Amino acid sequence: MPVNYFFRHEVAEKVREEGREEGIEQERVSMILRILDWRGIPVPDAVRDRVKACSDLDQLEVWAERAVHATIVEDLFVDD
Repeated sequence: MPVNYFFRHEVAEKVREEGREEGIEQERVSMILRILDWRGIPVPDAVRDRVKACSDLDQLEVWAERAVHATIVEDLFVDD
């Protein structure tokens, strides 16, 4: 009889995938805030909270791209 290890179980795979996505999300949030910091753009708590609360990877990618060219923090949300 074959042994089914937990790490090969579909539930375990799902948990790992969710963890990977969460890690990517956290890294993008961190990247956005670091870019703004490196560029000397002040980030109010309300903006920091909005970026941290976002779980849409595509939106976070857009904000990261905008952070590179932003002159003020509000430039992140110009089309939102």
